Amino acid sequence: MASAPPPQLPMFYKDLMPLNSRDHATWRARPVDKASWIGNQHVIPLTVEEFPMASRDMPIVFSSGDNPVPLALMGLNEGINVFFDDDGTPRGDAYIPAYIRRYPFLLAKLRPDAEEMSLCFDPSADILGEFKKGEPLFTDGEPSDHTKGVLEFCEKFEEAGARTQAFVMELLDADMLMDGEVAIQQADKPDQPYIYRGFRMVNQDKLKELDAAKLKSWVDNNILPLVYAHLMSLDLMRFVFAKQTEQGKGPAAAGAAAAPAPAEAG
Repeated sequence: MASAPPPQLPMFYKDLMPLNSRDHATWRARPVDKASWIGNQHVIPLTVEEFPMASRDMPIVFSSGDNPVPLALMGLNEGINVFFDDDGTPRGDAYIPAYIRRYPFLLAKLRPDAEEMSLCFDPSADILGEFKKGEPLFTDGEPSDHTKGVLEFCEKFEEAGARTQAFVMELLDADMLMDGEVAIQQADKPDQPYIYRGFRMVNQDKLKELDAAKLKSWVDNNILPLVYAHLMSLDLMRFVFAKQTEQGKGPAAAGAAAAPAPAEAG
């Protein structure tokens, strides 16, 4: 259901190009009302800052593998997203993860030995270019207000990513993550539940056994609320399953097995 990202370019990104005033002085960012790049992606990375908002609408799980990351489940089967149409139009007003909103921009090191990160973009996105309409990227050779806003957003995303890694390390150090499994029964087939695996979740039994010092530390550092946001969101798997069925994208329609193969995300 949810596996760790590959070591290549992050999910969505097909190429990266550094943004600069020499090559892109007259470029604009065209307005978009559809996240066409999300396609049929069923898992999206989350930062810890997003847990409170995301947990109201979608399950939060952790990817499998040695380096787990928090993920928003936008569908229970590979290739299915119940929160967006196939063309990227949002369905309803559910929370849209920052990872989706950041695209096509990304902070990246231009060289492996570089200390600073540069603002880059995916040129294949067709969102930036020599357009007549849209927000200018540069004004008089300097970054425009729009570009400054994008840079600030990307910087905050990177900072949130670092805090997210620290949160996951706390869970790993406490051996708090376990292999997850959810059984969802349909009313017409109560003896044939769909079993979903391939993700990790917090072990509630171990959570109850936390010693007083660790528990106080997690309360003081706001780790415990994040854990409970994750655990409470798991009930939404049944909601997502129901949405899949409602949209004609249930396991049977998708030809999916009871335990679908995980898709990659990053």
